[in-house]
Amino acid sequence: MKTLCLRCYVSGRVQGVGFRYATAEKALNLGVTGYVRNLPDRRVEVLACGEERAVNALRNWLWQGPQLARVSDVRHETLSYRDYSDFRID
Repeated sequence: MKTLCLRCYVSGRVQGVGFRYATAEKALNLGVTGYVRNLPDRRVEVLACGEERAVNALRNWLWQGPQLARVSDVRHETLSYRDYSDFRID
């Protein structure tokens, strides 16, 4: 199993629309660990680690987000793999 860890920054209307909760639900369904949190600059940060296919599926889903979100950009960087026990909302 090939693993991957990405840090993603999601821009647009992504705070106050349930983005963190929907991201956590999607990550848990995919078996991805890490965290999601709001940033002061109105972006959302997602750190996602797990099986490469699952992490990429979550990254692709971030472009959609929940129904009320309006995503304008998703930037990501690859990190050294980190072993998280779950996916949490910070």
